[in-house]
Amino acid sequence: MDEVPGMTFGSRRNEDIALDMMKFIAMTTGYGRAGTAATGFQGGQMNKAEDFAGHLLELYGRCLKAVQGK
Repeated sequence: MDEVPGMTFGSRRNEDIALDMMKFIAMTTGYGRAGTAATGFQGGQMNKAEDFAGHLLELYGRCLKAVQGK
């Protein structure tokens, strides 16, 4: 296992925390699921896996910024 300077046993990296945060948000809100009902006008269904992946990566970036306090 690689050692990270300044980290103690039990501490987690910001990237790991942001990933868990993204997973939680995606699972609890149904984010990224095809065919889920949403409020408001839907101009079309996003059925492409690439679109879902792009949105999840954007969500991860937002979570990472929140964890880092930026």
